[in-house]
Amino acid sequence: MRVLVAGAAGNTGKRIVRRLLERGHEVRALARKAEQLPELEDLGAEGCRVDLERDEDARIAGAVRGCEATIFAAGAGPGSGPARKETMDYGGAVKLMQAAGAEGAGRYVLLSSMGVVDPGGAVEEMQPYLIAKAKADVQLQASGLSYTIVRPGRLTDGAGTGRISAAPELARRGEISREDVAETLVECLEVENTRRRTFEILAGSTPIREALEGV
Repeated sequence: MRVLVAGAAGNTGKRIVRRLLERGHEVRALARKAEQLPELEDLGAEGCRVDLERDEDARIAGAVRGCEATIFAAGAGPGSGPARKETMDYGGAVKLMQAAGAEGAGRYVLLSSMGVVDPGGAVEEMQPYLIAKAKADVQLQASGLSYTIVRPGRLTDGAGTGRISAAPELARRGEISREDVAETLVECLEVENTRRRTFEILAGSTPIREALEGV
């Protein structure tokens, strides 16, 4: 299928692009800066410069056109303030949801975060991020799209294991590699059981596909 990846130039986004291409999917890789596109195109993706915070709705819709699914892995990043968390982690996700609905790209996989259920319980600097993510989750659940919301723990750059723990609520905190998060998001496109599901993931002992089939 043709899959749009938002945040394709990010640490997790590039891993998602690679895995999609390895599985034979066509990838349209969204990036905010033109200079980020050549690396994505060298991987085999179709590069597309789009700024989800500033571009007009028509341009965003044009980026989605022809795609069957969207993976949203974009974000304002750890160095940004609360205002950008609102316009990117929430606003950007919603703009892309609206474009996906209008263009018939009904499958939408959203990279969220553990902690969104209780943002007030997090350290102060994390709260704006979790609040924005929580709002995006709610908007997607009400959007009418065939969604999957994946809420990982703290992301690491370590090697993937191909094994995770997954459940609507894991009742513990922990970490998970970006490699395994990327693999999980891609697997969600192929595991029917993940449609209209919201769940948490951490490093674990269950093969990813098996874990997803059981959420």
